[in-house]
Amino acid sequence: MLGEKWIVYWSEYASDTYLYGSKITFHKKDDVEFQNLLMPPGTIIKQWYSKTNFQMQKIEPTLPIIDGETEYQITLNIVTNENETCLGRLVYYDRYGVEAGSLTLRDKETLFRCPLKTYSYRLQLINGGVTNFHFHSVIIQEVLHGTEENNKKFKKRIKKSKKQ
Repeated sequence: MLGEKWIVYWSEYASDTYLYGSKITFHKKDDVEFQNLLMPPGTIIKQWYSKTNFQMQKIEPTLPIIDGETEYQITLNIVTNENETCLGRLVYYDRYGVEAGSLTLRDKETLFRCPLKTYSYRLQLINGGVTNFHFHSVIIQEVLHGTEENNKKFKKRIKKSKKQ
């Protein structure tokens, strides 16, 4: 079962985007076309942040605040050519800005849980050998393990006990 959902789009802010030789076309809010024929694999194409220093970066955080006790599902809505791929990478930081772990996202949908000491995190879109793609969105959603079902069963038990 899935809980609260956050949708992350590609903003037009350019300082966290790989621009060298790139052609970026904003068709709609949820349709950004990216082209770069010469970018080497492993290059970070775009980054999103859960915590920023507005005075320094001049951007607001675009990622939701998450905790280490909840499991999440992340969905990368990106359309690439056949045999080309984009990877995602979640990088977790502790409260002192030291990297506390990371997770590479190779599939369109991935379940994850961040380390307990996570204070902030970044989502990086990484070139996995792609030259052209359409970015639609990234969806981060809480995964609830049977919470509603357990609540329904509990309510049924209470009703039965009241009848007796």
